[in-house]
Amino acid sequence: MDKKIKVAVLFGGESAEHEISILSANNIIDAMDKGKYEIYLVGITKDGKWYGGESAKEILDSGKKRHVISENDLLAFMPGKAGENIVYVSDTKKRIGPDVIFPILHGPMGEDGTVQGMLKLACIPFIGSDVLGSSVGMDKDVMKRLFRESGIPIGRYRVLLSHEKEKLSFDTLADELGLPLFIKPANMGSSVGVHKVNNRVEFYAALDDAFNFDRKIIIEEFIKGREIECAVLGNENPITSAPGEICTSHDFYSYNAKYIDEQGAKLSIPAILPEAKKEEIRELAIRSFQSLCCEGLSRVDFFLKDDGTVIVNEVNTIPGFTSISMYPMLFKESGIGYSALIDRLINLALDRDKKERLLKRDYTGR
Repeated sequence: MDKKIKVAVLFGGESAEHEISILSANNIIDAMDKGKYEIYLVGITKDGKWYGGESAKEILDSGKKRHVISENDLLAFMPGKAGENIVYVSDTKKRIGPDVIFPILHGPMGEDGTVQGMLKLACIPFIGSDVLGSSVGMDKDVMKRLFRESGIPIGRYRVLLSHEKEKLSFDTLADELGLPLFIKPANMGSSVGVHKVNNRVEFYAALDDAFNFDRKIIIEEFIKGREIECAVLGNENPITSAPGEICTSHDFYSYNAKYIDEQGAKLSIPAILPEAKKEEIRELAIRSFQSLCCEGLSRVDFFLKDDGTVIVNEVNTIPGFTSISMYPMLFKESGIGYSALIDRLINLALDRDKKERLLKRDYTGR
């Protein structure tokens, strides 16, 4: 019998998307082939502490019951190549040595390169984009700059930092970008802190709320069109799913529409589009993925305007991974089921690590 691959599922986190991470993690764990994988749970509380053992299970089950956290389960990471670099603080001889980590973390302090950097220092392979791809994929401002540099079509937008809040007026933006406007935290996902703005009162209220979540916000023009999404899978030679479409009954695809209102959105998979338009979207998805140096997985979100113009909205480097999330559903439609998708992601992470270990770490000159 082949030795099981040790997989640590990392979930929770400090961001406002903590609960979405737990939903995704539960589905991933349920779907993983227990004959292939030995699964470790690593849960992060909202105050940033990492736990294993029964405390991690309590965090995973937090939607069902109250946390019962034991400080005996508190974890720490050790940089270096010891092989068992996740240690229990209460007993450093007790360690976890996963072959790969699945960081199903959404938002800041998880999806933005911070955790990915720590995992690299600990020499533990992980699923998803590396430090660079994760960080630029999180920051919508830097993301759009790279898209523009790569000739990828994007909407008009402005960036506002918290200390510049008083410098930019509603009238100036309304003249430049038109109404309505969208205001978003630059580093956040799941539509947290996102507002559609129609007037001056809504504008300043939206600024205040968006700045609760980030020190930098994005102000975007409203683009009227269909909301299309395409999933990407791979490292050097990524593949795409068939595009899908989101039709929401809300004013826009808000947090409530995504996660609270069961009737908030209808997913059309595959999207009803001409074949030529599907291919255009898939090609743009690959270009967007590669322009941000992404690896492993991403979901690319588009607007399709009435005149047929395709606009790239953003790339999500750790998309929602529940059984009804767009990313796994798109690949299911394309012939890769949920469990098989997890297998591929694990293999991609291990393959990248294998190639990186072949790189020289010293140099003695010539």
